[in-house]
Amino acid sequence: MRKALSMVLAVSMVLSLAACGGSSSGSGAATSGGSSSEGESWKIGGIGPITGGAAVYGLSCKNAQQIAVDEINAAGGINGYPVEIQFEDDEHDAEKSVNAYNSLKDWGMDMLLGTTTSAPCIAVSAESVNENMFQLTPSGSAPDCIANPNTFAVCFSDPQQGEKSAEYIGMHKLATKIGILYDASDVYSTGIYESFIQEAPEQGLEIVATEQFTADNKTDFNIQLQNIRNAGAELVFLPFYYTEAALVLKQAKDMDYAPIFFGCDGMDGILNLEGFDQSLAEGLMLLTPFAADATDERTVNFVKAYQDRFNETPIQFAADMYDGMYAIKLAAEKADINPGMSVEEIGTAMEKAMTEISVEGLTGTITWSEDGAPSKEPKAVMVQDGSYKSVED
Repeated sequence: MRKALSMVLAVSMVLSLAACGGSSSGSGAATSGGSSSEGESWKIGGIGPITGGAAVYGLSCKNAQQIAVDEINAAGGINGYPVEIQFEDDEHDAEKSVNAYNSLKDWGMDMLLGTTTSAPCIAVSAESVNENMFQLTPSGSAPDCIANPNTFAVCFSDPQQGEKSAEYIGMHKLATKIGILYDASDVYSTGIYESFIQEAPEQGLEIVATEQFTADNKTDFNIQLQNIRNAGAELVFLPFYYTEAALVLKQAKDMDYAPIFFGCDGMDGILNLEGFDQSLAEGLMLLTPFAADATDERTVNFVKAYQDRFNETPIQFAADMYDGMYAIKLAAEKADINPGMSVEEIGTAMEKAMTEISVEGLTGTITWSEDGAPSKEPKAVMVQDGSYKSVED
């Protein structure tokens, strides 16, 4: 078995949310509040793309981690020790992500809340396992992200996303004739695609067309869209990132093709894409565990804090990162550990404690199995008037 078996104990987490003042800091260490008698602090790293084509994801994670840490430090830190954070840019590149990991080790990192995207996460996990550095990825979703015993995930895995998407489409009778366009060169996209086509027949869905593209040819989708339209697809499933999806929506509009478009968490962020005509996304649906317009107090307070501080509405990646920071806090308190312990000791204690906590987070009630996978329920949102709106049953 991947991790030692343990009895799952439900532990509730009380989130004390409030709007945070100040401005966003750049890459580097940051602290606020908190103290310890020994002058020690937790050093928790973060890695993700804060420049380049996937920067929306990394910036969302960086911002949300800062909000969570400021709250945690204001409430006394973790086990009485303040938290320092440092977030490194990997530009969504595996080699650069490993370099970022090594820089964080030189900084003295105790635990890693990262990386943001799947391929870099897999590469970093292959390194972090060597020293048993505890690693919690907020949004790396490929199954191999959590192949090693020291690594856990906050978000759904790719197979979970594909399965849940097919279930949602079938249960809500959105369509019966389905077209699929996916990135055959990307582990995230292919993983979702494979589980979707497995589940689709169970939900009474007929896949009438399957089209693909690769990293070498991801700007012109006219032929694929025409083939899908000719096959009579009522809904087009797009399991890939928002940058390519924006082009797909533009080209579909140009050919006057208007099926239901349905994506997964990689679609989240399309409304923040610079220069994107948001009207093209009107009616776009995506499966996500977070909806910024939810009315529960926890979400309302987080969204306000994020908007006040960063002047934009948080997406799922921000919510995943925020929940991840509080999961680290809760597990560290469950394990009763301190930053004076070795990285290996901290990792061993955290691996056990993660299977014994239950986080009441922004993305739902989350528990973890010993294989590092989270358990929670997804939501669906639709783009309406330039914002994400919850889809009510």
